[in-house]
Amino acid sequence: MHCPTESRPSWRAKLAALALPLLAAVLPAQGRPPTLPAGSEALQVPAGNVVTFHTYAIGVQIYRCDPATLQWTLAYPYAQLYADPGYNGWVGFHTGGPTWWSAGSMVAGERLAQATVDPTAIPWLLLRATGTEGQGPFAATTYIQRVNTIGGRAPAHVGNPGQIVMIPYAAEYWFYRAATQP
Repeated sequence: MHCPTESRPSWRAKLAALALPLLAAVLPAQGRPPTLPAGSEALQVPAGNVVTFHTYAIGVQIYRCDPATLQWTLAYPYAQLYADPGYNGWVGFHTGGPTWWSAGSMVAGERLAQATVDPTAIPWLLLRATGTEGQGPFAATTYIQRVNTIGGRAPAHVGNPGQIVMIPYAAEYWFYRAATQP
């Protein structure tokens, strides 16, 4: 007997059912925010928000050489998200938008502030959530911080028109929600 498509769980629901118990065991529900260096106060998350999720990212920043200006512009990032600094315990991914996906949930964000902490790495960021989906760890996200960045900066050399380059990077992402959320 054939079951109607509507009654079968979606791949997102299946992933969430498998991943949420693992995430709950690996990641604390709330934690301390990262330590920000002097001079990067603009990256501070507003009072009334608490840390709900923390990941380690490793991936690439993908740049395209603008044909008119020959300047490198960020096309989009792509990174895998992990539960620990050794890049074990895969928990999701990050891509353009910017968006983050994990265990049946998604959050999109917009940049509010940035600080160059290491001139050889992409800036640290504070982002505000512009939308969320699903029931996973990103469901009620209000803010995101990107900190402890390594690499990822656009090339210093002039590129060829339309050329694409992938520059490796690593970072930590901290996700927050309103403290009054259940």
